[in-house]
Amino acid sequence: MDGMRRLAGAWHDQVMADEEVAHAFSHGFKPDHTERLAAYWAEALGGPAAYSDSYGDETSVVKIHSGNGEHEEMDRRAIACFDQALADTGLDKNGALRQVLHDYFAWATTTTMARYHKSAEDVPSGLRIPRWGWDGIQGLRD
Repeated sequence: MDGMRRLAGAWHDQVMADEEVAHAFSHGFKPDHTERLAAYWAEALGGPAAYSDSYGDETSVVKIHSGNGEHEEMDRRAIACFDQALADTGLDKNGALRQVLHDYFAWATTTTMARYHKSAEDVPSGLRIPRWGWDGIQGLRD
């Protein structure tokens, strides 16, 4: 969890320094955003269900990211911020780990978080956090 917290904090710092991506936070964010993000990533990457147990399900996460129109450039820049956060935290030193984390974040950003760009009301209820492993998407949590 400590590594996920460092990564989430480094990513958030990078995002807030990027004018286009920071726009996504112009409405504000919760004081525990970094902790929540770390818990979400940890769960998605095979860790404990800390996010689901404490904060919500995939539906709630996807709704937050939905209804904002298409934003491919912002997504591309958010992924670049993530890659820089990997370097900032030293998580890029292991090439295989760097690649799997990059692939997860790029997939989540351009697929699950970008699927309902027209309206948050389009997001179905009961979505579960997808699991990601060394070989990519692993399915959904039971």
